[in-house]
Amino acid sequence: MTNETAGRTRLGFFTRLLDDGTPLQRYRNALDQFVRAEELGLDGVWVAQHHFHQDEGGLPSPFVLLAQAAARTSRIHLGTGIVTLPLEAPLRVAEDAAVLQLLSGGRLELGIGSGGTPSSFPPFGHESADRAAVYDRHRETLVRALRGDELTTDGGALYPSAPDVLDAIWEATFSVAGAERIGRRGNGLMLSRTQPRQVWGGPTSPELQGPIVDAYLAALPAGVRPRILASRSALVVDTEAEAQEWIRRGIDRSRALLSSQGVELPSDVSDAELLAWLDIHVGTPEQVLATLRTDAILARATDVAFQPHPIDPPHEAVLRSLELIATRIAPELLGWSPDQA
Repeated sequence: MTNETAGRTRLGFFTRLLDDGTPLQRYRNALDQFVRAEELGLDGVWVAQHHFHQDEGGLPSPFVLLAQAAARTSRIHLGTGIVTLPLEAPLRVAEDAAVLQLLSGGRLELGIGSGGTPSSFPPFGHESADRAAVYDRHRETLVRALRGDELTTDGGALYPSAPDVLDAIWEATFSVAGAERIGRRGNGLMLSRTQPRQVWGGPTSPELQGPIVDAYLAALPAGVRPRILASRSALVVDTEAEAQEWIRRGIDRSRALLSSQGVELPSDVSDAELLAWLDIHVGTPEQVLATLRTDAILARATDVAFQPHPIDPPHEAVLRSLELIATRIAPELLGWSPDQA
């Protein structure tokens, strides 16, 4: 399996910090998972930012957590997937990114996007309908700061300076038009674990993401290396009995979410059909390999990050899944091996 640059696919771990337990337990578990990911040779870890809604995401302040992760690791890259930029002061994002880049030894991957729960926007002084326009303004300010432009009337610029973060910016999108804009800017493209769909059936998420990748690659300036991150839901376990337990949990949670979104499912849909439509891969290494092999986007990605969401199992199950992904899934599926450097 080869990606668009015919280089080594980078393997990542993604968490939304949704373990059962207190906020402190969630954060400590995530840090332990990051340390284990580095021990297993993974290339990066990613965290999502969410405000207010503890059942959607457990982390409002990603730079704080990643700074602690930087202190506990030495090699693995530390990514935001994503910072909800419309809800942030972009100069503060630039400052936090610059400090984290310095303290981590240049390991930051800065993922940004316009997304977020609509109800989170008004407390920050914005309307969800305005997110695209606010995002564009904030992104331009962020880039100016990271570039080192003068920001104050007396010549002040970002301190500490961090122009290298410009080469580590990723942007998330669900659309072909968004991918084209990201490509023109030369930034990395972040693909979600699943594409939003309001009606049962139709194209799969990888099929929908194909044109997005095409548009991104076509828009990249000459000489700019593609960066395509594919996030995928996968929980790998040792036995089929364990798999059935977590499949039931994932399906029950997903059915409740789809119902709240007004998505009607056929009464006769099977578990396997629903898992495939929801883009969730759960099972033994052999089972997960079989379902992931149908995903054509993985062959085009430069980076692949696996996440346990929406299953969100206990900490021990996440650690075991990480081990099986690193030792069984990624080597066979992606041709991946630990970066000995």
